[in-house]
Amino acid sequence: MEIRRRESIAECELPETLHPVLRQVLMRRRIHSAQELSYGLDALAPPDALGNVNAAAELLAAHLDRRILVIGDFDADGATSTAVALLGLRALGARQADFLVPDRFRFGYGLTPEIVELAATRDPDLIVTVDNGISSLAGVAAARAKGIRVLVTDHHLPGARLPDADVIVNPNLPDDPFPSKALAGVGVMFYVLLALRKLLRERALLPVPEPNLAGLLDLVALGTVADVVPLDHNNRVLVHQGLARIRAGRCRPGILALLEIAKRLPAQLAAADLGFAVGPRLNAAGRLEDMALGIECLLADDHAKARELAARLDALNHDRRGIEQQMKEEALAAVEKLALDAELPLALCLFEQGWHQGVVGIVASRVKDRVHRPVIAFAEDDVTGMLKGSARSVPGVHIRDVLDAVATRHPGLVEKFGGHAMAAGLSLAAGRLDDFAAALDAEVARWVSPEELRGVVPSDGELAPEFLRLECAEALREAGPWGQAFPEPQFDGVFEIRDRRVVGEKHLKLRLASGGGAPLDAIAFNAGDFPECRAVRAVYRLEVNEWQGRRSVQLVIEHMIACEADA
Repeated sequence: MEIRRRESIAECELPETLHPVLRQVLMRRRIHSAQELSYGLDALAPPDALGNVNAAAELLAAHLDRRILVIGDFDADGATSTAVALLGLRALGARQADFLVPDRFRFGYGLTPEIVELAATRDPDLIVTVDNGISSLAGVAAARAKGIRVLVTDHHLPGARLPDADVIVNPNLPDDPFPSKALAGVGVMFYVLLALRKLLRERALLPVPEPNLAGLLDLVALGTVADVVPLDHNNRVLVHQGLARIRAGRCRPGILALLEIAKRLPAQLAAADLGFAVGPRLNAAGRLEDMALGIECLLADDHAKARELAARLDALNHDRRGIEQQMKEEALAAVEKLALDAELPLALCLFEQGWHQGVVGIVASRVKDRVHRPVIAFAEDDVTGMLKGSARSVPGVHIRDVLDAVATRHPGLVEKFGGHAMAAGLSLAAGRLDDFAAALDAEVARWVSPEELRGVVPSDGELAPEFLRLECAEALREAGPWGQAFPEPQFDGVFEIRDRRVVGEKHLKLRLASGGGAPLDAIAFNAGDFPECRAVRAVYRLEVNEWQGRRSVQLVIEHMIACEADA
């Protein structure tokens, strides 16, 4: 484990009244001024700044009394985007708004010609894609050929050609002036609704009382965090506002039900809870069955119905964990076999017969964390025989651009692909896996050297004993939301082990002491087999532990190695 301490900016205008540890943490995240910590709704980038948003509002306004069909993706961003679209459109006067989400195992991702055929049986006048559509050239063409108008709202990176939709709203379109390129799909749809409300207000067509679209921010926060998009300032505003509503209990019954079944208290919610407790349960529906279940949970107005749906999602998530664990073990065994013969490739392609399409993305992520390099895990499509791959990358390797380069250098090798810098999906013929793996490794070599793919654990430095206290932990907690590209603070240090025991079969509960300070509680998840030793060098988060009404500081250990106490 190599610990690399984050560098701090030399100068900033942050208030001196901030807790000194928090001030240093923010400087290491390149926060220059208090304005960047302003999370009021007035700090959001204005809707008019998003390209084509006014044209989208015009198109929607013209269809409020006609049939609108929302077609989403089958992940948490897609589910929340769909729910936001339906709730917002209905509140703004849409009379016949409904949704359709593709079954990933029958139709695959996006607005495909096949899903258009199914959509056409509902006779829509307008299809609105959420969290997909930017690569759906054939699907949009199929819809237009049937006389169905199409509004694409998406945030994925566009390819060389754009679909021939009536309107496309995507902050990542070339020359789009919107300042936040990091909007999730749910954020894009939220902005479209803001523009529609403004248009209807100008035309005196708004329902009375005027809809409060801020009531959708609980869903926007959930989709933004669960999709692991960078938390730039604009996204932090959206997440902060959504979290505030959830903490106050002013949120969808489905979110409350998912928090309840995950044993999270809304009043104490952090952004990480949305990503690690709520998001996976919502995603489980799209991974194993049908995301319609997750969307119905988010749309439920009745608390009893929401609890019933949340229980079904929790059961699916339990099944997903079992499937994932088996696949992860098989994947890591394959990696160890590779490492016996030679150095690992710069990018790994993994495939086993019988792997589940819905879980390969999680497996790729888990293996990537272990080997510190891009990983693509593949599963075979039972219908087409194609290999469906899910890629996860590391800093320095823009995986969507890598796939684009591979497709350009090797025409016909990749059937289709799309995604982001850190995650992407692709399809290829089963017999071309070895060819693709070689091409991928060669392309990644153009981006990074082997030395750059070592495991590096970032740290905000060492904390003096006087800062290992509840006051500091509370200051850090309240300064969020923390997340992708605005990482939660973590520190490093050497600690003596005063006591240790295994809890929950695989977690290590510790009492640690440092620098003559009082012993502290600590926990290292999934580390029950850590070897006996007198001291550890640990990278940890400083958290507030709440138990039976008592609040105390706790170290949550992310990485540790045995060492000498005086190291």
